[in-house]
Amino acid sequence: MAYSKSQVPDTAQHYLVCGIKDCEKNCLFYCNPCHQPMCEQCRDEHQKSPETKNHELVPYRHRKDHLPVEKCRDHPTKDLDILCDQCSVPLCSKCSTMPVHNGHSFTDLETIYTENSAACRQEIQNIRAYFIPMAKDLQNEIKIDATKIKTIMDGIRSSMMDEAKSLKTLVDEVTSDNIEQVNKMEESLKEMLQSQDKTYEDYISYLKDLVNQFYGYLSSTQFQNNAIIFPLSEYFKIRPIPETIKPVPPVFTAGRYSKEMVAKLLGKVTVSKTKPETRKVKAMETASKHLKPTRLQGREKYGVKQRLSSSVTKVREYTVPGVDRVHHISQGKSSSLWVSDYCSNIVQTDLQGNQLQKIKTSGGRYVGNLTVTQEGDVIYADKVNKVINRITPDKTITEFIKTGDWTPLSIHSSHINGDILVGMIKEGKGKVTRYKTGKEIQNIERDNKGQELYSYPHYITENINGDICTSDSIKQAVVVVNKSGQHRFSYTGQGSVSYPRGVCTDRLGHILVCDIHSNTVDLLEHDGQFLCVLLTKQQGVLSPCSVCVDDEQNLYVGQWKTNTVTVYKYLQ
Repeated sequence: MAYSKSQVPDTAQHYLVCGIKDCEKNCLFYCNPCHQPMCEQCRDEHQKSPETKNHELVPYRHRKDHLPVEKCRDHPTKDLDILCDQCSVPLCSKCSTMPVHNGHSFTDLETIYTENSAACRQEIQNIRAYFIPMAKDLQNEIKIDATKIKTIMDGIRSSMMDEAKSLKTLVDEVTSDNIEQVNKMEESLKEMLQSQDKTYEDYISYLKDLVNQFYGYLSSTQFQNNAIIFPLSEYFKIRPIPETIKPVPPVFTAGRYSKEMVAKLLGKVTVSKTKPETRKVKAMETASKHLKPTRLQGREKYGVKQRLSSSVTKVREYTVPGVDRVHHISQGKSSSLWVSDYCSNIVQTDLQGNQLQKIKTSGGRYVGNLTVTQEGDVIYADKVNKVINRITPDKTITEFIKTGDWTPLSIHSSHINGDILVGMIKEGKGKVTRYKTGKEIQNIERDNKGQELYSYPHYITENINGDICTSDSIKQAVVVVNKSGQHRFSYTGQGSVSYPRGVCTDRLGHILVCDIHSNTVDLLEHDGQFLCVLLTKQQGVLSPCSVCVDDEQNLYVGQWKTNTVTVYKYLQ
């Protein structure tokens, strides 16, 4: 689907066509006086025509914006098209001849409009490419700081509890020592009192014996040898009462501790005297080095500094043993590549093409059917049994997801959240289903007008912004929806019949599409605007069917008619 010739949007989703009647060629140039997009041939004819040979013809990206039509209030048949520099008011050509503007200078309003529109677009680009990412970076920094503060405060709380436990242990030890000392003092005093008690017990016994002795003298009737008839002075010499001392108990002197003294013992938390640093905001000038206003410099809004090279370099080429034709490729861990062919063979190779392992599946033919998960497992679509299988590193194949009545065709493991995206068909209809931990959580089938989005979702991938990009070989288009399933755009090639197959994205948000019919690989912006034909038959591309980009931004292209994989460098 091409755009209407009457109006070409600023951000194309498919491709720009020439505005000359019955010409459907790709638009490259623009006539500013006519406000008409043109192909190269029509531009040449336009310049040859006597009526238009003096028109200003520029590359499309340098075009002037079409000035909105507004009628002059004083001259309703005239359009406002100039600006009085002295009065700063828009005028029509007739107004400029009025006495009030005598001697004044004028500027073409369309020129001003174009320059200010470009400035607005540049400012929008600055906001999107610098201010929003910078603010988000600072916001992320705040979240990191919040986590750090939580960790620090937890550490302080733990230290305080440890300090309190340590002090409590010391208090318990001192208290135990004091109690033991008191116990010893008590035992000593008890021994002293027991000794005194024995002293008086013995003395009382002595006195009782003496009383009994005197009673014996009184009761005796015989005077012979009876002491009572003799002087008793010797007998009345009673031993004095023993002297004893009263015990002196110990005195406990209680500690005189205040809360402040305890706080001093335990330590306290104080506000740091370190002056807080202002969060660093990268200067606009510094950021602008990587934010030049050209479409071919990639997705600066995502903070990636790579940009497109002026040329594509072939890095290496190798054949994949064990496969008949390269139908699908996916980058694995440990610098390996996984390849499937139309006979349901899955082969793992190193980056020199040496076979590491080969697995024969029952998944049927002609399916873009494998992907490598974040954990390093390979999962593939088995369209015969209508299941998604998992191959673990020990080569064990287990059933992972059942797709019911729907036949799985394409599959992709998200590098953003680990979700599994599966393109499926049933009775001539297609859909894309999202799975999380093996459970179905989203189905995408129709656009907001109720139209079917897919017929045969042959290859599928995910962009860095969460967009789901699906190559549909029946609709002959790459259908792109956002992560909520809302249709964003459909790319149908550059004018000729398109046969899209493999599709992948890179770190800049570019979309790379194989066209098996034209022997090309197209490069698109994340919003669908065509950037360039990245690879052609002249560069060794023959029936490209599958693509993937590794962590070093090397592009791997698998060929349908051979078992050849070619590696290119297109970012610098």
